[in-house]
Amino acid sequence: MLQPLSEHMEKIIRSQLARIERMKNEGDFVDYDALPKLVIGICGGDGIGPAITAEGERVLRFLLADDVAAGKVEFRNIDGLTIENRAACGKAIPDDVLAEIKACHVILKGPTTTPKAGDPWPNIESANVAMRKELDLFANVRPIKVPEKNIDWVFFRENTEGSYAVGSQGIHVTDDLAIDFCVTTTQGTERIIRLAFEYAKKTGRKRVTAVTKANIIKTTDGKFLNIFEKIAKEYPDIEHDDWFIDIMTAKLLDEKRRSDFSVLVLPNLYGDILTDEAAEIQGGVGTAGSANIGKRYAMFEAIHGSAPRMVEEGRAQYADPSSILRACVMLLEHIGKQKEAEKLEKALDICTLTERKVVITGRSTGATGAEFSDYVMETVAKLA
Repeated sequence: MLQPLSEHMEKIIRSQLARIERMKNEGDFVDYDALPKLVIGICGGDGIGPAITAEGERVLRFLLADDVAAGKVEFRNIDGLTIENRAACGKAIPDDVLAEIKACHVILKGPTTTPKAGDPWPNIESANVAMRKELDLFANVRPIKVPEKNIDWVFFRENTEGSYAVGSQGIHVTDDLAIDFCVTTTQGTERIIRLAFEYAKKTGRKRVTAVTKANIIKTTDGKFLNIFEKIAKEYPDIEHDDWFIDIMTAKLLDEKRRSDFSVLVLPNLYGDILTDEAAEIQGGVGTAGSANIGKRYAMFEAIHGSAPRMVEEGRAQYADPSSILRACVMLLEHIGKQKEAEKLEKALDICTLTERKVVITGRSTGATGAEFSDYVMETVAKLA
């Protein structure tokens, strides 16, 4: 029994050591202004994904019409991220689909289904996790803003390590014992923490908070926190502190304390949990977008799931595209289209928070996603 376990562990460790070497040799971030043409891939994903990403593409084409006409921006639709296709291939991302994705510079991606125990699908890895690893999208950035509650948070979630790094490679030692693995590297931790501090410096934010469970998970979380403290010394003008994940979930609900937080940096699992809670405070996971940033590629997505029940009940056309449109704001910012990003963000605030002339309920009692997107584009046009 111990020999197979030892071989499995050695394989995992060798793969992570190889990843460290790749991180040591990674280059600088892509300069989008230097590209002759920017290629934006549109991946529909599963469930309501194709419906909402279609609306995201429509709005992006509207805002980037001049660049598309001039041949500076190209959109490419990439199929094949459905659970049916992934299951048939036995891979989180089929090889041909991955090749299409890698031919793009940035990706707008719909939600994808990840099989769990009891599902009729094989135990394939999350497409999100696989894409983040394949494209080395190490930073998951999620902004949450509720002005009337004085909330303005930006979460920097490490995307390629932690408890998700080898999430499908755990071991069933016996019928009574199962073991999973958590990974923390110096290089992976340094780059996400430094990105958080650089963002705070660039945007004039005065506080960066680390969230771990370093008092209990002493080796991996302890390493994350130690590196955080080391890097924080390089930014003396920015206040820094750290909190444990359990109390932080409470403090985001504490009206006396939550407005103190600004930039938060976290290992993968904690970031996944905390950003969903934060999105619920903003108005639900359907209101939040997400950026996944690497040095060569970037992927933008809604943070909610694929909602297969809506498709089964024939309601996909009523899915709310707000989250994917928030992701479009982040995409536009990332490629240097700040003016367009600001217009879209302002229009979304008007359409979802103040004016609200078109309301989505997820059913025929409200607007379709297309009607809502039309409303957003009409509002953008009025801001011009």
